[in-house]
Amino acid sequence: MAIFLRNRTGTHLSHPLAPRLPSLRHLGPNWYATVMGTAIVATAGAALPVGVPGLRAGCVVVWALSAVLLAVVATARAGHWILHRDQARAHLLDPAVAPFHGCMSMALLAVGAGTLVVGRDVLGRPAAVAVDAVLFTAGTVAGLVAAVAIPFLMVVRHRLAPGSASPVWLLPLVAPMVSAAVGPLLVPELAPGQGREALLLACYAMFGLSLLATLVVLPLIFARLVHEGPLPLALTPTLFLVLGPLGQSTTAVNQLADVAPGAVPAPYASAFGAFAVLYGVPVMGFALLWLALSAAMVVRALRRGMGFTMTWWGFTFPVGTCVTGAAGLARHTGLDAFNWLAVALYVLLLTAWAVAGVRTLGGLFGGTLPAAPRPLRPLRQAPAPAA
Repeated sequence: MAIFLRNRTGTHLSHPLAPRLPSLRHLGPNWYATVMGTAIVATAGAALPVGVPGLRAGCVVVWALSAVLLAVVATARAGHWILHRDQARAHLLDPAVAPFHGCMSMALLAVGAGTLVVGRDVLGRPAAVAVDAVLFTAGTVAGLVAAVAIPFLMVVRHRLAPGSASPVWLLPLVAPMVSAAVGPLLVPELAPGQGREALLLACYAMFGLSLLATLVVLPLIFARLVHEGPLPLALTPTLFLVLGPLGQSTTAVNQLADVAPGAVPAPYASAFGAFAVLYGVPVMGFALLWLALSAAMVVRALRRGMGFTMTWWGFTFPVGTCVTGAAGLARHTGLDAFNWLAVALYVLLLTAWAVAGVRTLGGLFGGTLPAAPRPLRPLRQAPAPAA
C-alpha cells in the first residue's frame, strides 16, 4: 500500500492511518524544547561548582527522563512526517514554525552530553562515550543542515515584512554553538594527534559560525522591539532565546580551553585559556543585562494576562546555558562571584523547568496542547514577487 495517496490534482492526502492519530498532525518541532529544557537541568547541575547532597543522583534521574522524552518526541515527530506529510511540509514553509526545526539538533546534542556527563554513572564510561558520539554526530549534522536550510527558506520561500524579526530566528543558528560547547567532551576520548586537534578546531569553527550569524540577527531583533514595541503576550517568553547563544558561547570557549592543552601546541593552548576569560566575562555581562530586560518584559506580559504556551520552555535551556557558562568562568577565574551566579541561575532554571513541565502535563492531559494551535499573532508578510 502506498504511504501517501494523491487526489486527481496530484495533491498529497493524509496517510490512511492519520485519522487514528489526529493529535500528531499539529505536533511541531517545538516539542523538542521539552527534551532540551530537561537535559540541561542534568548537565547544568553536574557543572555547578558547589557540592549539594543528592544533586548528582537527581541529575542522573533527570538525564534518564530527558532520554525517554527524546525517544518519545522523536517517535512522535517521525509519525507526524509519515502520517501528516502535508502538514510537515507546511511547517517548513511557515516562517513562524520553520526556525524550530533547529531544536531537534539541540535535543540530540543535549541528551548526548548528559549521557557522558552524568549518564556514565548508570551506563559505564565506554557505553556513555559511544552514545554521546552517535548523538553528537547526528545532532551536529542536523544542526549544520538547519543552519543553512532554514535561512535559505527564509530568503527564497518565506515572505516577511520589515520589522517582523523574532527571537526564534536564532534557533537554527545556535545549534552549531551547542555542538561547539558539547563537542569538547569527546576530545579527550580521541587518541592524541590529528583526530583530536581536528575535532577541537571543528568545534571552534562552529563557535565562530554560530557567533557571527547571531551577530547578524540580534540587531534585527532589537530593532524590531524598539520600532514595533513589545512582542505579543504569547511570544514574550521567546525573548529568553537570546540568552542561548550568549550562554552557550561562553560555555563553549571555557570547555574548549579545558581540553586545548592535550590537543594543540602550548602557545595555542594558553591562548584558548586567555580567550575563555576575555570573551566570556563581557558576554556574560551582556547576558545578565538581557536576562533583566527579558524578565521585566515577562512580568509586564503576566500582568496583562499572558497564559501558558509551549513558548514557556524558552525559560529553560537558554538559562541553563548561562549556568554552564558561569560555572566555566568560575573554573578559569577562581572567583566566588561566578560560583554564586551559577547557583542563582540554576535555581531559576529549576523553577522554570518545574513550572513549564507541570503546565505542559496539564495541557496534555487536558487535551489543549495536541489541538490545532491558534495563531500567536498575525504575521505581516511582504507581497509575493510577481511571477
